[in-house]
Formats: sequence, structure tokens, C-alpha cells
Amino acid sequence: SVKKVICSFPRQSDSYVFDELYRAGKVELEVVPQGNLACRIQAAGMGLGAVFTPTGFGTLLAEGKETREIDGKDYVLEYPIKADFALIKAYKGDRWGNLVYRKSARNFGPIMAMAADVTIAQVSEVVELGGLDPEHIITPGIFVQHVVQVASAQ
Repeated sequence: SVKKVICSFPRQSDSYVFDELYRAGKVELEVVPQGNLACRIQAAGMGLGAVFTPTGFGTLLAEGKETREIDGKDYVLEYPIKADFALIKAYKGDRWGNLVYRKSARNFGPIMAMAADVTIAQVSEVVELGGLDPEHIITPGIFVQHVVQVASAQ
């Protein structure tokens, strides 16, 4: 079961299940500005202990967090977001887990793969080894443990 949701925007048109669980106190919510979310995921993927960011300083989002002035600018200390599992979607992959993306799938897929212990990638097509142009591979297979082909609905 999900104990905590970390996201930049906790709403979508059919989010009634989450809403009910949150109101009942059965799931915790941490709202994070989208840039901070990406930065924290990247920090986990790079093995960093934490990062200082100016976003959120002086707001409720910084309440209870360490702050610091660096070179005359105020920052908030943010900790990495690591995952046991990452479920990501890519355009194509090979059996080694090398992945290429299309459009916005490239925003969080690559960094989430790096920040997870186990990454499961859904792809539209699994190609033969060597079938991906090395210059186009965004996520190297070292970060992907499972590749699942699912035909695109068109």
C-alpha cells in the first residue's frame, strides 16, 4: 500500500481515491515544486546527500527545514528522493535495458531510473541489440532491470 505521495501537483480529473485516502489520514502528501522534485530525484541518482535550493525559501514549503545563506542568497536544504521501484515509459528499448524516449517521457523517466533500486521500463518496441543508435540512448541499461513491451494504443 502507498503510505506517502510526493508530487508537484496532487490533482487530476479522476483523483477521488487519493482525495478520500488523504482526507481520512491514510496517506501522507508532500507537495514539492516541480524543479525541486526533479533536483531531488537527480540528487538520489547521483548519490548526493542533499542539495540547497532557493525555491521555497520563506514559504510554508520550507517550514521546519534547514536554511542557509550562501553568497548572499537564501537556500533551503532538500533531501534526495530515492525509490525502491521506478515504473517508467520509454519509446524503444533493447533487452539490456538501453532506452530512447519520445517527447515528455524524457522529463522524469531517465532521472527516476537512476534514483531507483529496480527500474521496470514499458516500451512500445523491443529492438535487437545494436538496433538503437548509441547517440540516441538516454538511459543506459545499467539503470534498468526489466523491459516490458506493450503495444501502443493508436
